[in-house]
Amino acid sequence: MAAEPGPAEPGPAEPGPAEPGPAERGPAERGPAERGPAERGPAEPGPAEPGPAGSGTCPGPGPLLVACALGIEQLALRSRSRSRTRSRSRAADPVTVLRTGMGPDSAHRAVTAALQADGTLRGAAVVASGFCAGLAPGMHPGDLVVADETRGPLGATPCTATAALVTALTRAVPGRTVHTGPLIGSDHVVRGQERAALRATGAIAVDMESAATLHAALAAGPRPVAAVRVVVDAPEHELVRIGTVRGGISAFRVLRAVLPAFLEWHRSLLLPRR
Repeated sequence: MAAEPGPAEPGPAEPGPAEPGPAERGPAERGPAERGPAERGPAEPGPAEPGPAGSGTCPGPGPLLVACALGIEQLALRSRSRSRTRSRSRAADPVTVLRTGMGPDSAHRAVTAALQADGTLRGAAVVASGFCAGLAPGMHPGDLVVADETRGPLGATPCTATAALVTALTRAVPGRTVHTGPLIGSDHVVRGQERAALRATGAIAVDMESAATLHAALAAGPRPVAAVRVVVDAPEHELVRIGTVRGGISAFRVLRAVLPAFLEWHRSLLLPRR
């Protein structure tokens, strides 16, 4: 008698259909990272992309060197620099206020040394600042002069982003007149008929250091440069000694207020130009 067959033993499992790959699945079945930008919803992030090396913060505008000749000019400029450093929660803007000493030769030597190739100020933007003598009729002590170029024995030096600097100064020192034009250099204090002769060249103001400062700055390498001066005496308001008359005091107060405008101009150099 033949044996009755028992229940059939299961055989090896047959493979099911292969899982579809990312290209074979529909957009709803693929993860956000697998879908293209057009298939992702507005709230779904794409795959992470590596950021730039470093700390991840935006780069700053670099160092700024403000050069002046006199101790009283340095005092005025530094007073605002110190107050900003104490009051700001983030790191202070990298500003150096350099006293060069009087005269074009002193200014040229001091700026050249400060911008030496192995120094921290190597790539700094440079602003020549301090007091000046106005040449144009109608100027008053405390008026501001923004040079569109400086002129000296070595030629003319065009200044950078003059319009942006004028705008920044108008905000920083409201109510003060801002004059724009050529700033000419001299190796001595100018008065009387010599002032009129310089005015005839088209210059609107004269000082002893700005032309030499900017020439030295560009000789050390390409960089933004500017010159901003405060009128301390004018054709109708000549003075004998800084600090002895009302005009000198007015000019000092204005000079104390200009540093924020320098910083605004400096930061604006990073913005794209239209």
